[in-house]
Amino acid sequence: MSTPRQPRETRSAGLEPLAVLPVFVPLQGKRAVLAGSNGGAPWKVKLLAAAGANVDVYAPEPSEELLAVPGDIAAGSVTLHHREWTPADLTGAAFAIGAMEDEDDCVRFVSEARKAGAIVNAVDRPHLCDVKFGAIVNRSPLVVGISTEGAAPVFGQTVRARIEAMLPRGFARWVGAARDWREAVTGRFHGFSERRGFWERFTDRAFAEPDRAPTERDLEELLGQAEAAPKGGAVTLVGAGPGDAELLTLKALRALRNADVILYDDLVAPEILDYARREARTMLVGKTGHGPSCRQDDINALMVSLAKSGKQVVRLKSGDPLVFGRAGEEIEACRLAGIPCAVVPGVTAAQGAAASLGVSLTHRDAARRLQYVTGHDRRGALPEDLNWGALADPSVTTVVYMPKRTLGVLLERAIAEGLAPATPALVVFNATRPEQATVTGTASDLAARIEAAGLEGPAILMVGEALGRREAGVSVESGQDRLAI
Repeated sequence: MSTPRQPRETRSAGLEPLAVLPVFVPLQGKRAVLAGSNGGAPWKVKLLAAAGANVDVYAPEPSEELLAVPGDIAAGSVTLHHREWTPADLTGAAFAIGAMEDEDDCVRFVSEARKAGAIVNAVDRPHLCDVKFGAIVNRSPLVVGISTEGAAPVFGQTVRARIEAMLPRGFARWVGAARDWREAVTGRFHGFSERRGFWERFTDRAFAEPDRAPTERDLEELLGQAEAAPKGGAVTLVGAGPGDAELLTLKALRALRNADVILYDDLVAPEILDYARREARTMLVGKTGHGPSCRQDDINALMVSLAKSGKQVVRLKSGDPLVFGRAGEEIEACRLAGIPCAVVPGVTAAQGAAASLGVSLTHRDAARRLQYVTGHDRRGALPEDLNWGALADPSVTTVVYMPKRTLGVLLERAIAEGLAPATPALVVFNATRPEQATVTGTASDLAARIEAAGLEGPAILMVGEALGRREAGVSVESGQDRLAI
């Protein structure tokens, strides 16, 4: 029996170190100053004006490109002053940019601008800047800023191009509608969860129909859907897949982003929790094979209690919750408590492992049936009621979950019951994760190979002729690369 332990709240490690702090500065109707006329000046003036600033430009000999800027702007205003700047010109400026060729002149400008209380940027002089400009994706009012902190400008521009390709231009209309509708939504829904529900539906519709303009009919329909949505707490059992975060389904991502509380197992990859809302509580309710585990009754009680308090609870499980995930007990606990319960399936460990190995579990020349069995019972021993005739069937691929403790006995008994000793067999450790490792062999020698390999981590056993194309040995696999040992 595993050692009991209590559910415990966990906290994210927080943000990794940031090279810069990304902030967005509102300049609508505010005064900005640019002094100088070097090569970067025209673009900086256009940016300031595009943000709605009233820009005064001081340049005794403006370039032709700078002279043309006032006729190119779509917002704000630009006034050219054909003279040198003075400290008095900085009075009332919210933002100031030095675009001089001379270093000393730029240093003096930056000093005076800071005295005037302006945010300061100096073109091509990062050591003088309070803030720096990055690459921009403009779907205003949706704006994406990208910075490489000057390390790789071309890389930043490439990232910008990729993001632009992913964000339809129609998103600008949807985000504009969100801005216009926010007051109406806030007035209709006083609870945070109701408002969030509205905006989740709004976002789903924007992504589904990004190229059309939203209308008042959309607003009324979305308000109606939000009002008709069930109130109170609920539980969603979510399959996290075997480990690779990219195997999460879109529905699983949506559930994670909607959750108030996430109860997760030890086998869930930590990076999967990064997809949750930052405000969500995360609680480890670990159940590990033959190790310290939370009691299932305690998990059920916690899950129901949180939902009864009005929380949206995600019970996050490795693989698929309906495959040896004790989902039946948790669904029943919710049903008895009158708590709405939904299930989001996930990629099973068997599917993930087979895909990473490039093996078909149901190859038509080798397998007529696929069966999943558990490697241990409630006591941690080999189950007494396994169908040994089915396990010995040469036309079947058998996948055994949680096999580590009983693997040797299971294979020995299967051979005694008729399984051919030469039947291909393998165990995958840490399926789909960077540290994935595979031990291959036959039903008769696999147990010895595993003992010699000394590998750790969650494991899954596969037995059957469909696996016969792999060579015996040990391999460590990461992504597309496979290294034989």
